[in-house]
Amino acid sequence: MGRHREFDVDEALDAVVDVFWSKGYEGASYTDLTRAAGVERPGLYAAFGNKEAMFRLALDRYYQRYLSYFPEALEQPTSRRVVDRILRGAAELHTRYPERRGCLGVLGAVVGSDDTVPVQQTLIAARAAGESALVARLERARQEGDLPDDAHCAALAAFVMTMLSGMAVEARNGADRATLDAVAEQALSTWPGRG
Repeated sequence: MGRHREFDVDEALDAVVDVFWSKGYEGASYTDLTRAAGVERPGLYAAFGNKEAMFRLALDRYYQRYLSYFPEALEQPTSRRVVDRILRGAAELHTRYPERRGCLGVLGAVVGSDDTVPVQQTLIAARAAGESALVARLERARQEGDLPDDAHCAALAAFVMTMLSGMAVEARNGADRATLDAVAEQALSTWPGRG
């Protein structure tokens, strides 16, 4: 008969999220992960699998717990308000925790060795899914007359996603919330849609 786990799996996964968020996929060692989770390596493997599987679970948890502002933003009544909510949500999240600034997904997709290509591809695919959802919302805004008929919705969505990536990097480099809010305001000043 196997022994029961003697730790809270949800708490351990939250700790794993924090490590990956602060150190990235490659930067997070098993020592970092086991220390943060308070679980020995065999227990961590038994609960979550190898490091890549653990990262994928952590990424899912991160999206569920921290990125709800993005799908909520897509429900805003105008495209400008959609983008405002996305950029302000990112500014708040990227600076909320001093020990893990920026975005786990953005920062994890930027740098890596050949061994991390599957993880990077997962992050790129997740970003692409978010961008596709934004394109669809902007297309709807154009059909509703909120955006001009000649608005290039794919380019506008790429612009927003580029701003999000840049804001994540700037937050990791020490930019504070006020700075990121000012960046968001500057980006919004060029938005072609109504208020």
